Amino acid sequence: MPKLFISTTVGREDPTRASIPFHIALNGASATGTECGVAFAGDATELLRPDVGETVRGVGVPPLKVLLEGLIAKGVPFYV
Repeated sequence: MPKLFISTTVGREDPTRASIPFHIALNGASATGTECGVAFAGDATELLRPDVGETVRGVGVPPLKVLLEGLIAKGVPFYV
């Protein structure tokens, strides 16, 4: 089990809130070497669909597609 477990339930209806957990995981925890994982629940599970994840762009955070690709590249586990 990761040391930091981030869970999210927000889907594409609120793109900024939907992106924040992934931004924290990639540019916060992973960037400092903290082992982390991200759990998707409820509406957040739709973010894993390519047609949805590619279109989510929050304010003040990188596009969700970039965040997900970065987390996958770093080997951060996802839990659904």
